[in-house]
Amino acid sequence: MKRNKKALIFGITGQDGSYLSELLLKKNYVVHGVIRRSSSFNTSRINHLYQDPHINNRKFILHYGDITDSISVSSIIKKILPDEIYNLAAQSHVAVSFEVPEYTANADAIGSLRILEAIRFHNLQNKTKFYQAGTSEMYGKVIEVPQKETTPFYPRSPYGVAKVYAHWITINYREAYDIFACNGILFNHESSRRGGTFVTKKIVNALCKIKLDLQKTLYLGNLEAKRDWGHAKDYVVAMWKMMQQKKPKDYVIATGKQYTVKQFVNLVLKELKMEYSWKGTGINSKCFVKGFKNKIVSVDKNYFRPLEVDTLLGNSSKAKRELKWKINYNIKSLIKEMVSEELSSLKNDKKIR
Repeated sequence: MKRNKKALIFGITGQDGSYLSELLLKKNYVVHGVIRRSSSFNTSRINHLYQDPHINNRKFILHYGDITDSISVSSIIKKILPDEIYNLAAQSHVAVSFEVPEYTANADAIGSLRILEAIRFHNLQNKTKFYQAGTSEMYGKVIEVPQKETTPFYPRSPYGVAKVYAHWITINYREAYDIFACNGILFNHESSRRGGTFVTKKIVNALCKIKLDLQKTLYLGNLEAKRDWGHAKDYVVAMWKMMQQKKPKDYVIATGKQYTVKQFVNLVLKELKMEYSWKGTGINSKCFVKGFKNKIVSVDKNYFRPLEVDTLLGNSSKAKRELKWKINYNIKSLIKEMVSEELSSLKNDKKIR
């Protein structure tokens, strides 16, 4: 009888962790996830996957631990002996990384090292594959457009810098100890499960609230920042495909299409069927909507980063060619899904109140 593969996910409670868990369970994996102890519930994205510990032959199992704690990382890996480890754990908010740079480095950079060292220490080089979640923020002040696997990094935030360390320590352990270790350099990927402080979710949530007369104004930072936005559902498939290759390699995962934050706002307004017009430029930009007396979008300089990343655009031709990876969601279908889910959630919440 064929044994079920065992996957261990650090960062399982996040957007990507929840979608990756669903994908692996469909592929008949036994999925283990690491969650941090908290006095408040932080498992909303994976509650629908939860299985009672008393159930025999569970396929979804959670463990308390923390990527910043070497002993818990090592002991969990030794206990499970996973076939695949996905490191999605991180302090992943770019702006926040300027406020907590030391914690960001501890979680995002040294966290990856802790996992790799546990694989080496427990002699799992021939058993356990490792995936490191990289980010387009590593490119920062871009050297070339579009960015591909060979594009030099120039990070512009503590988050980006920490992720560059994680990227290179993954390559170092791959070459030094012959560990199957790969990097996915994922450009921005969104969904209705995105955290509320991330710009796409913030835009969708606020504009839906304004549509329902639950909020007056949305405040944003740099409207001209250009990003390559995809759907998290597509991107977790790429993660899994990287781990199924005969040899570990690093891949850029992106849509190859770019939009400004302002264009993203416009697309959400169109999906909400709200007639809009912009007045002013730069920091003085304001958006007005027919039927609403006051501005509904305004720029707040406090939301600008100390160092801005003006443009990110990925070239994923290598992933499409070697992994046979494909994109199922374009920007419009992504926004359509996000808006639909948000409106449904807000209306249900309004009913409960």
